[in-house]
Amino acid sequence: MTVRLDQPSATVQQPYESRLATSADGTEIAYREVGRGPGVVIVHGTMSSAHNHMELASGLGDVFTIYIPDRRGRGLSGPYPSGYSIATELEDLAAVVSKTGARDLFGVSSGGIIALQAALAMPTIRKVAVYEPPFFRDPSRPAELLERFDEELGQGRVAAALITAMKGAEMGPPIFNAMPRWLTERLTKLMLSREDKSGSGNYVPMRGLAPTLHYDFQLVAEMSGTLEMFAAIPADVLLLGGARSPAFLKSALDDLERILPRVTRVELPGLDHAASWNEDRGGRPRAVAHALRAFFT
Repeated sequence: MTVRLDQPSATVQQPYESRLATSADGTEIAYREVGRGPGVVIVHGTMSSAHNHMELASGLGDVFTIYIPDRRGRGLSGPYPSGYSIATELEDLAAVVSKTGARDLFGVSSGGIIALQAALAMPTIRKVAVYEPPFFRDPSRPAELLERFDEELGQGRVAAALITAMKGAEMGPPIFNAMPRWLTERLTKLMLSREDKSGSGNYVPMRGLAPTLHYDFQLVAEMSGTLEMFAAIPADVLLLGGARSPAFLKSALDDLERILPRVTRVELPGLDHAASWNEDRGGRPRAVAHALRAFFT
């Protein structure tokens, strides 16, 4: 059953403490700590970092302690290993969970894939919420996107690689997806140049985030087609999604809703895949915080 929730207004960012946890291979994983109360770890997704979820953390920090790691390749966290896989992400998350004692997880997009896998691997996890994990019904599709993305990025065509990722994931406004590719590449080059000149503030710049897309595509390719394993998750699971999100993300939630044994699903009206981000990045974090507060309490 899909439940619809109203959307409260926006919030502001609270101060945070910077911490470090050490993963199994010795790599340091940086995370931010906000608030007071039972611990919840937010695992961010593609083209983002911990900073993208600071308003969400602030909206929950009055009743929870929120921990937001920077996944590898971002912020103060260390680099990706040569043998990267879902196991790498699980070891990184396990280091944060062990350091903080948190028992609840919220995974966004590719971070949702990591959170679901963690619910299988970590018996201490009590509840898991995920926002639109990008499972493809055809596992060959993300592998094809990864191949093209790597080719374009290897040629130094950052804008082209970003467009491949965006169109492959069906992201961006409808008018953007309807534009010819040459025009979207030109506009993306202009955005990259503008950010190079003016900076990105506290956000990781797009040019810096672009290489991390390789690992997210690799993660999605590795895990698509494996949903049946999640039938063994013992934790309560909340499936979150936006009414305006791409159809394939809604299909992934449909599949998970059929498989998971202890599941609740909530649809947020008027929102899309960026709902959990800060407002200046197109998010509506208070609406997401409202749903998470009800689930984790």
